[in-house]
Amino acid sequence: MDEQKIKEISPDEILIETVDLHSAGYRLVAISCTGKDGVELSYSFDKDYDFIHLRVNMDYDTEIESITPIYGYAFLYENEIKELYGVKIKNIIADFHDKLYRISEEAPFKEKEEE
Repeated sequence: MDEQKIKEISPDEILIETVDLHSAGYRLVAISCTGKDGVELSYSFDKDYDFIHLRVNMDYDTEIESITPIYGYAFLYENEIKELYGVKIKNIIADFHDKLYRISEEAPFKEKEEE
């Protein structure tokens, strides 16, 4: 099995890197998020079983651009991450404005600040 290809990028680089992968024929497989010591977003792409992951580490105050202009179906991943983790994703083509789920608390998976 080949090694995982993980490319660490800044939030400002997400659109450039995504356009490059799209132009090279890669498809978006998934976007995942974890919220420990800030936010870690992993964008996973595949072409002929060649997987590439773009990894973005940022704090909760940082905004990141939506990749929906390139991969329209990313709107579900991005709405979920925005709503459940409180990540500031801007310009989602089909933005549900935190109404994708019926949840009783705002951003339930967001890391809680210590008092």
